[in-house]
Amino acid sequence: MNLTKDHPKFVKSDQEIELMKISGKICAQVLKKVLENVKVGVTCFTLDKIAKQEIEKRGASSSFMTVDDYKWTICTTVNQQVVHGIPNKQSLKNGDILGIDIGALYHGFHSDMAITIPIGKVSTVVDKFLAEGKKTLEKAISCAKIGNRIGDISATIQQGVESAGYSIVKSLTGHGIGHELHEEPMVPGFGKVGTGPKIRQNMVLAIEVIYTQGLGEVKLEKDNWTISSVDGSLAGLFEQTVLINGNGPIVLTPYL
Repeated sequence: MNLTKDHPKFVKSDQEIELMKISGKICAQVLKKVLENVKVGVTCFTLDKIAKQEIEKRGASSSFMTVDDYKWTICTTVNQQVVHGIPNKQSLKNGDILGIDIGALYHGFHSDMAITIPIGKVSTVVDKFLAEGKKTLEKAISCAKIGNRIGDISATIQQGVESAGYSIVKSLTGHGIGHELHEEPMVPGFGKVGTGPKIRQNMVLAIEVIYTQGLGEVKLEKDNWTISSVDGSLAGLFEQTVLINGNGPIVLTPYL
């Protein structure tokens, strides 16, 4: 079946929304537990084990393990790594930045969120880089309103990142979410106001800000999962699962 851009297939029922709210809450709670264990010297492998235990303790499972051949609970990206990093046994160092991407699957419904944080002490330049990503995500979420279009979100992300002097990774994108981890509509980090699918009541979007300090070009590493910046520049990733509601956007995966 061919779907038009405005097809309501991915609009959720009220019952489905209730399950997605629980999924999002679990996702946020587990990320908080993982972040409590982040420090100089810890390994991403250890953080992954904590995430697995915490998700299962809450009656959910890893969304990412539903992806073919991915065997880890979370994705971890360090410094120039952008997305899909495999949690390994290399210790985090003072001055690193760490991206943690996590998804929870609860009673058939996914949630997805990510944050990038400093390890130990970083420069003011790096602090500003991370703060701009988080701020841009907040602005983008505010555009997720009934009657707006996906391009309004995308244009806000692009304007926020580029006005700060950074680059969008245009080959990676946010997305709808629900029964599947990645659903239509796609939510690019660049675009034009007033374009793209209409935003409807009870749509749920995983809105992502994916950007680098450099040119925004990326490459696939030898592990066939990790995507890194071509120029070795630092990368940031911020993501929230957002419900479109008549009263405005509701973040289902708040940074607790």
